[in-house]
Amino acid sequence: MTALADSVWRVLALVRKELLAVLKDPKIRYSLLVPPILQILIFGYAATYDLNHVPYAVLDQDRGAASRDLLARFDGSGIFDRVANLDNASQIRAVIDDRKALLVVQIGQDFSRDLALGRPAPVQVIADGRNSNTAAIAGGYVATIVDAFNTQWQADHGQTGSPIAATMRAWFNPELETRWHMIPSIIGTIVMLMTMNLAAMSVARERENGTFDQLLVTPYRPAEIMIGKAVPAMLIGLTQATMILLVAQLWFRIPFQGSVFTLYAGLTLFLIAAVGIGLFVSSIAGTMQQAMIYIFVVIMPFTLLSGLTTPIDNMPLGFQYLTLANPLRYAITIAQRVYLEGAGIGLLIPDLWPMVIIAAVTLAAATWMFRHKVA
Repeated sequence: MTALADSVWRVLALVRKELLAVLKDPKIRYSLLVPPILQILIFGYAATYDLNHVPYAVLDQDRGAASRDLLARFDGSGIFDRVANLDNASQIRAVIDDRKALLVVQIGQDFSRDLALGRPAPVQVIADGRNSNTAAIAGGYVATIVDAFNTQWQADHGQTGSPIAATMRAWFNPELETRWHMIPSIIGTIVMLMTMNLAAMSVARERENGTFDQLLVTPYRPAEIMIGKAVPAMLIGLTQATMILLVAQLWFRIPFQGSVFTLYAGLTLFLIAAVGIGLFVSSIAGTMQQAMIYIFVVIMPFTLLSGLTTPIDNMPLGFQYLTLANPLRYAITIAQRVYLEGAGIGLLIPDLWPMVIIAAVTLAAATWMFRHKVA
């Protein structure tokens, strides 16, 4: 018990030293506070997306020739990819919640009869509003297909008016506000950038300042040094995440549907994985300049393969597999689902356990590298 207490006190002392080393520099304090707020404002107002692949599900309660013709236009568009045929309305929530489909096209049981009688035939399109811009673009594609169907039906049957009346509904983001999607997503991106930088430069700074050898002759074990280097970066990351959440709540007024505890639990696990990557980079970098270059090389692919700017389903299959090792991918999904959907821990398990594996592998590799260099 005494050995454990001594170890805890040593780690706390190292954490205090790291925080003082980071916060005593005015330039670093500025970079911790101002850039995240500026970035969240820029992304909140200026971000846009493109779309070329839309997974969708179908609830065809009519099953007539007219409904098959309409759905054939979706399937033949080259953009829409049917991933499920539903049997009843109760299945809609599952395919939307699990992100299996971006849209659900629901055709009523009187669709063919209404068309034959010259009455507007309602079609309901339910979209996943967590990715607002993607849902809005997909809704525009739906409108184009419906307009083409209406024109053809009118020409073939000599009718006037709009045979199909399509109704668009967006779940989780009714107004399809882009910032509702972007701001929760950007939490992980901004926090990861700063956290990985701080962790990567921690050991490199010791080497550059000539204090690394002094650290080695202290009673600290390699694992204690790793913990002492990781905790300050995580605390600063959580502080930045809190700042971004406050901007989202107080400035953009984005409704928060979930649990703060669930969100911070997911962010903490994400930060452990990010710090593990940063410490691994730090263990192989000889100088702070090298550490910054290595982090830049790592952070760009992580951002591009996170699904933040490009839907993962639109990427080539090989790159989709690469995203499985990217903790930012899971952090973005967790932030969106907790913030907009109100998802609990149970629903987030598929996004949590991969980060546990990433954290375990990177921290173990960083500790091994550190032991190897010490030896």
